Formats: sequence, structure tokens, C-alpha cells
Amino acid sequence: MVPISFNSLLIIAGISVLVPVVLGLLPRLPVPGAVLMVIGGIVVGPSVLNWARIDAPVEVLSDLGLGMLLFLAGLEIDVERLRSPLSRLAGTAFGLSAGLGLLGGFVFWLTGAATPPILLAIILMSTSAGLLLPLLKDAGEGSTEFGQLIMTAAAVAELVPILLLSLLFSAASETPADKIVSLVVFLALLVLIGLAVSRVRRLHRLDRMLDRLERRSGQLRLRAALTLALACGLLAYRFGFASILGAFAAGLLVRIIESSGGEPNKEFLIKLDGIGFGFLVPIFFVSTGVAFQLKGLENQPSALVEVPLFLLALLVVRGVPALLYLRAVGRRRAVAGGLLQATTLTFVIVATVIGQQTGKLTAATSAALVAAGLLSAALFPAAAGRLLVRTGAPGKGDTEMSERLREPEH
Repeated sequence: MVPISFNSLLIIAGISVLVPVVLGLLPRLPVPGAVLMVIGGIVVGPSVLNWARIDAPVEVLSDLGLGMLLFLAGLEIDVERLRSPLSRLAGTAFGLSAGLGLLGGFVFWLTGAATPPILLAIILMSTSAGLLLPLLKDAGEGSTEFGQLIMTAAAVAELVPILLLSLLFSAASETPADKIVSLVVFLALLVLIGLAVSRVRRLHRLDRMLDRLERRSGQLRLRAALTLALACGLLAYRFGFASILGAFAAGLLVRIIESSGGEPNKEFLIKLDGIGFGFLVPIFFVSTGVAFQLKGLENQPSALVEVPLFLLALLVVRGVPALLYLRAVGRRRAVAGGLLQATTLTFVIVATVIGQQTGKLTAATSAALVAAGLLSAALFPAAAGRLLVRTGAPGKGDTEMSERLREPEH
């Protein structure tokens, strides 16, 4: 039996500790922590120093971190606002993104790119909701109307691509039967969410029991949530990409249940944030850098040319539809929203892994797409943050935004 080494995991954990220290010492550094963690992973990984590698312990915790990231993103969605005009506006904008994504995918294909146009379109129309969550929170926009609009738009732009990738390109969906299984998993989750919504008023007894055990050693509420996150990680092992869809839906389901008695339990949410962003999620980001195929770009310099082209395509496909927000949020916030929507990293990472597993993407193209995602996460949120600062204090203008959304079109 080969002994299991935790050396790589220790190094990765060290990077996750170092990054917030750097951000604390350099508060004006306009780079999200997730990007620094990926870069740190590249430095200590096989591409540079070769201190760490993706072994069994790292792979398991990385999978759990990805599931936890999307679980927390689903938990952040205000379900009541999904029934508001926000969802209609976000859905319309995503429809435009889907059209632009398909156009961009076929343009790349016609110019000689080896990437399948449909797969590239799915990647281009995505937004990493889990990455935007901490960014909006840090900017004080998490609970504002603008923040909810962007999170709703990001949720749509993550759910739909996840479903499409699961059905069309998932490594676990090589046969029609497997594709049907992925679809059944998705529909079952939707049914669970629907049942939770319809029966939410009957859960008062459960809420009282959870509140009673909240501060005891049992920690039933927290254990149940973490068990759900673990179940999503196990789905990742069995169904591939379907688990990511399940993680997001599971977070949304917990949010619905928690909101049944009014405001979600803040102490419970703080504990989940601590476990997720304090341990599991950083492991995922750093390990992504460790697994990054930098040599794929070095061996094929032509792939370097694709990096700025992919970055521009992300900005066009996800940024241009934000022009639909002009009437609701004003020019500055619409531009900021477009930049935030064009921020994607998590989905690109997983999509390129699946693309390589199914033989649809080369290592060089995958590295170029991930590099473009890294640049989008490094550049776009920083530019959006400057625009949001100029618009005034977070939450300012929420009432006017709500009124604009409810005004009939002329």
C-alpha cells in the first residue's frame, strides 16, 4: 500500500494563509484573493517550483471546495427577489449573451480554432457566481438591489451553462442513458426546490428544533448543511459536472428553508462562511493553480495569441448585454455590472477539465482559456470597483432602481 503524503496539502494550505496576509498588507492591491491563490498555486506547482502536486488528499478537498463554493453562492440568492423584475431583466440579458456566445464560438471556429463552437459558446456565456459572491460582499453590495441583480444574472449564467455542459460534454455523459441521468438529477433538484417553496410555511417545528440545537454541541443545522455539501461532492465523483449544478441548487434549497421563518439565521451563515471561505474554497483555488498547464502555452506560442482574444470575447458576450441595465441602474453601474458579469474563472476551469477529458480541447487551448479567465478575474472586478466607488455609498439609489424596474416600458 502506497503511503499517503500530505506535503502538497500543507503547502497549498500555506498559500491560502499567505494570500489574505498579502491583501491585508497591501489593501490597495486591485487583485481578488482567488486570483492570487491560483497564481500562488502555479508558482508552487509543477509548472514552476514543483513543490506541490495534485495527489489524493488535495483532489478530494479540492472537489469539496468547488462544491462548497457553489453551495455558498446558491445560499446567497434572495429567493423572493428571483420572483421580482430582477429575474426578468437578468434572463433577458442572458438570452442576449447566449446569442453572442454562439456567434463568437462560430467566429473562432471559422477562423481555424480547434475548439468546438458550441463548447466555446457555453464557456463564453458563463459567469462565476461563486467568485462574484465575495467580491460583492467586500464592496458592500451583497444585499443591495444592484448586487442582487448581478448575483441573479450570474446565477442564470452559471446554471444554464452547467446544465448544457452536463448534457452535451460531461465526461460522465458519454451515452444517451448517462445524459438522461444527468437531466433527471437536475429535474429532481428542481422538484425538491419547488416542494420546499410550497411547504415552506409548514416547517416551523423543524425551525424551532434547529434553533434549540444551534448553540449546543450537536450543531444540527450546520451538520445537515455540511452533509448536503458532502453529498454534492460525492455526486461530483459519480456524475461529473452534475454535482456543481446540484451544489448550487442545494444552497438555494437551504436558503429557502432558512427564509421560511423570516430572515436567515445569521450565526449559521457566518459558520458556513467560515468553513467554506476559511478552508475548503481556498484549497480549490490554489489547487487549480497547481494543476495549471503552463507548459501547454510555452510549447505552443500560438496559443498565447488566443488569450487576449478569449478575454475580449468574454467581455463582449457577457459585458454588452449589461447595456440592458442602463434604465434601471444608470450608466456607471451598468458598465460595472457588465465587467462583473464578464468575470469568470470557476466555470472555465471545470469546463476545460471536462473538455480535455472528452478530447474536445487541447492542453494549450485549455491553458489559454484558463489564462483568459484569470485575467478577467484580475482586471474586470478592479475596474468595476472603481466605478462603484464613484456612484456613491452601497445601496444608494435602490429605491429608484426598484421603481424603474416596475415602470412600464413606453
